[in-house]
Amino acid sequence: MENVGKLFEHTFSLKPDLIGGISIDTYGVPLRQETLQLCKGADAVLFGSVGGPKWDDLSLAVRPEDGLLALRKGLRLFANIRPMKVNPVLIGSSPIKTDVIQGVDLVVVRELTGGLYFGKPKKRWVTQTGRRGVDTLQYTELEIDRILRVGFELASRRKKHLVSVDKANVLESSRLWREIAIELAPQYPDVTLEHMLVDTCAMQLIINPRRFDVIVTENTFGDILTDEAAAIAGSMGMLPSASLASVPSFTERERYTQGMYEPIHGSAPDIAGQGKANPLAMILSVALMFRYSFGLDQEAEAVEKAVESALAEGYRTPDIGVAGSNIVSTAKMGEVVAARII
Repeated sequence: MENVGKLFEHTFSLKPDLIGGISIDTYGVPLRQETLQLCKGADAVLFGSVGGPKWDDLSLAVRPEDGLLALRKGLRLFANIRPMKVNPVLIGSSPIKTDVIQGVDLVVVRELTGGLYFGKPKKRWVTQTGRRGVDTLQYTELEIDRILRVGFELASRRKKHLVSVDKANVLESSRLWREIAIELAPQYPDVTLEHMLVDTCAMQLIINPRRFDVIVTENTFGDILTDEAAAIAGSMGMLPSASLASVPSFTERERYTQGMYEPIHGSAPDIAGQGKANPLAMILSVALMFRYSFGLDQEAEAVEKAVESALAEGYRTPDIGVAGSNIVSTAKMGEVVAARII
């Protein structure tokens, strides 16, 4: 961000704070109200990660992930946009055949504040016949309508093909989802709407990912499908995301909406402190922040081109390394990209 600021004559004010596991250790809670208020007052939030094996005990009453869910809810970040574009120079880093993934360029729009992760009741208890647990999958018409509109808006700016993913053959919430999608479609006559069951989508992402342009789906399905899609890109370390608080207007050249920006991966505790983590998803998340929250398209493109330049020159972190590439550390990769913001 410092290099972008110098190049384009901007000043960015950064205010760090704690969330998740480190917040539990420091303050006893995964998200303080003071932290939430700080985020509410910001133009955008750049987010790291929350967890680690230290807090993986399922019996804990307070978990790091609670902080992330509370932050999404508190900022009303209902739309998670996850672009997934295969970089030609990283074809060899993916476990999927080259002829399958070549040319893949898709976006997954995931609903972020409803569904199983937030539905009530959510509890565990003991009965005479043993332990029981319940999670509630619940959606309102408003929640479905607004996330579908994000999908339609994005599709209208791309290849005009929207795949709405549900489980309408089984779930009532999915039947409502599909019904509302059909009702909205006439408002976007230039977009072709296709319905797809989530299990079929999971298969198609692997055997024919080029058939997708924009995918829109509910919270749990989107969480799973985007992690699957990471295999296409070669690593979760390549995938950024943007979580937005309103339907973005892609025709306005001004600050669109407050958002939170983060790589789709977690804290990677198995390689912590080893300099092996891939920083590119975080760097590309900064580019999304420039574009969606600040309306700075030129600055976003400068960051994205710098990443492409570093990769084209053969620089790699271990997760995307192939024979003949220049394997560098986390810090070095960041320096290489920063130096190419020109």
